[in-house]
Amino acid sequence: MHKELIKKIIRLERAIDVRFNENKLNFYNKKGKIHKKQIIFHKNKKRNRWVFGGNRSGKTECGAVEVVYLATGLHPYKKNKVTDGWVVSLSRSVQRDVAQRKILEYLPPSYIQKIVMVSGGQDSAENGIIDFILVRSEAGGTSRIGFKSCDQGREKFQGTSLDYVWFDEEPPFDIYLECKMRVMDRCGLIFGTMTPLKGLTWVYNTIYLNENNDKEVWCETMQWADNPFLSKKEIENMTKSMSAEEIESRRYGHFMQNGGLVYNEFDENVHVIEPFNVPSDWQDNISIDPGLHNPLSAHFYAVDFDGNVYVVAEHYASGQTVEYHANEIKKIAERLGWKKDNRGFLHALIDSAAGQRTLASEKNVVELFYENQILVNTKVNKDLFSGISVVKSYLKTADGRTRLFIFKNCVNLIRELKNYWWGDDDLPVKKDDHCLDELRYYLMTKPINTAVTKKNEIQKDKEKMAKRLKYQKSKIIL
Repeated sequence: MHKELIKKIIRLERAIDVRFNENKLNFYNKKGKIHKKQIIFHKNKKRNRWVFGGNRSGKTECGAVEVVYLATGLHPYKKNKVTDGWVVSLSRSVQRDVAQRKILEYLPPSYIQKIVMVSGGQDSAENGIIDFILVRSEAGGTSRIGFKSCDQGREKFQGTSLDYVWFDEEPPFDIYLECKMRVMDRCGLIFGTMTPLKGLTWVYNTIYLNENNDKEVWCETMQWADNPFLSKKEIENMTKSMSAEEIESRRYGHFMQNGGLVYNEFDENVHVIEPFNVPSDWQDNISIDPGLHNPLSAHFYAVDFDGNVYVVAEHYASGQTVEYHANEIKKIAERLGWKKDNRGFLHALIDSAAGQRTLASEKNVVELFYENQILVNTKVNKDLFSGISVVKSYLKTADGRTRLFIFKNCVNLIRELKNYWWGDDDLPVKKDDHCLDELRYYLMTKPINTAVTKKNEIQKDKEKMAKRLKYQKSKIIL
């Protein structure tokens, strides 16, 4: 009797194991190797999320799993409900070979209620073209995954109200806008996964640079090294067969222009950090790039005791007077508790051009700032190439360390770092570089934290012992 019971238990356990193994979703970032950036993508609450990744970086995988999570009501990080969404590919054949195949890999068969085909049979849906899939949802009811292709044209994307749209690779701008309309009334989600092979397209400006400062836009870059399932040997072999431009886009997921990025060391995941209360003895200086019709850029810089630089606050505005800029800078200083001299003046670095008087004004910018209790120093090193070199060394040292950290609320500095390109004659393109100019002025001053720190009793005892040992050694030598 007991033997029969044991056999039944073993058979049941085996059946459970088979069912578990057939469900690939059970293994996704749960056992063994973990793709950390995929998890970051799934956890993010923004309504317009994009992953820019190299080939085989894991970007398509996380897009497909997000669709499965939303359709089945199994999302581990979001409130689950019955959903109606679209998967948008560049063409029907690409749909079949990439996005559709990935979704079928991760969608548990027990959740599939019906598959409607455009072509091919339901018994081998992976080899045909799927129109839509009806999916049982744990939220109670039936979800729908619809499939669309960009080559159908914008008109085929009209009229439907949706909970989400996943773009597998970059869609035309008109289709993107049409899909945004589809999710608007449900406050739905847009997410995209792509390798940036087309250069500086609308995605670069609208999503990567987020030039409209849309609070719902978020993006992540994935490279081969982020994918724990790629071996180092495989990465090395693939890299050998590629040009420098291909490596940037296909390995690192970077957008490319002919001349390349000036600050290709910049990585938002490394250099951009959450704001925190900066200790008063880290406060160092303010740096300003003046502008009246053009934007005036000002940033507050702090330095810790290891020489790491933190950009902690930003003022950026155009078409305003010096008085306006000075008042805004003082408001930020007040909020931060920024240091002042014994006369109550703030101190800052500024472009030497601020000392020049124009025919349009009796006073120069330096004098106008002084009248508004900001003492600016025009003695800055403006050498472009040595300045770029110094910025690069702070972004990434020779031994791979980072010495420059930027608070995430400094959005204009972040945008300019991502959009500063080499142009003709080995010169950067002179466009949108106001923040970068004053960043160079500041870093060229060789910032060092000179604050005097109070020594504790242990440190004092160590110094006394060191002096005694030095004295004793000198006596022996004599």
